[in-house]
Amino acid sequence: MNAPSRETDYPNPGNGILYLLLGILLLAASILCFVFAVRAFHDGDGGRGGLLLGGFFAGMIAMGLTFRGLVIVNPNQSKVAVLFGKYVGTLRRDGFFWINPFAVRRPISLRAHNFNSEHLKVNDKRGNPIEIGAVVVWRVRDTAQAAFDVEDYESYVEVQTESALRHLASMHPYDTPHDDETSLRGSSDSINDELQQELEQRLARAGIEVLEARLSHLAYAPEIAGAMLQRQQAEAIIDARTRIVDGACSMVQMALQQLQDSDVVTLDEERKAQMISNLLVVLCSERGTQPVVNAGTIYG
Repeated sequence: MNAPSRETDYPNPGNGILYLLLGILLLAASILCFVFAVRAFHDGDGGRGGLLLGGFFAGMIAMGLTFRGLVIVNPNQSKVAVLFGKYVGTLRRDGFFWINPFAVRRPISLRAHNFNSEHLKVNDKRGNPIEIGAVVVWRVRDTAQAAFDVEDYESYVEVQTESALRHLASMHPYDTPHDDETSLRGSSDSINDELQQELEQRLARAGIEVLEARLSHLAYAPEIAGAMLQRQQAEAIIDARTRIVDGACSMVQMALQQLQDSDVVTLDEERKAQMISNLLVVLCSERGTQPVVNAGTIYG
């Protein structure tokens, strides 16, 4: 569940163009004060020159504060403002603004970010060493949480992604022969959804929104890859043989039932067992069978 939002809009930012023009006017007025002060001192009028010189310094200070308060916010960017250690608000709307010149502004990007994790070596639910990696698409949802609740929100995303991957791998086996059991390899959609939900819970503290999370790499560790491949091949052969036997038994049962219903031939138990054996050999054999035609009586 997402943490309560701490972000607030900066209260009433000024028009940047107007304050830029004001700064230019203050600069021009300061220059004029300095010029007239020099003339006044040259003419021997020290009192007037002192006032003009004071106006020059005051104008320069006012101009510097005016220019200092100007801030540009680009599209999909934000500026977090802090005044004397207190969070004031966030500028999320792009444009040219003027804010308190003493406020410290921290830029935070609102664009979507891609994080491709390293290939981590972990153990799955059965204890088999595997290699796993993920791609996470995320962006900042709450700038105040991203700026103040964690030390470095980008590093926080990387660490929590690796932690979530390790936990996810320990909860599921790499592969399973059971259709009702979730596995890392065979249930990619549900695994990706589970990874995204866990990341959303972990990253909510930092005000991060997870747009997409999916596994980008999944393999057995090199030291057991050969053994696991043999086991997968054996499981596949067993599964295939099981299906073949099930189908052959169904076909034999259907053949006997049709012969009995149509009353084509009457078989005793011994002949019926021989027929079943021959049909199973034909249906379950890996190679093509060569039938032997009996030209005489079946009892000869």
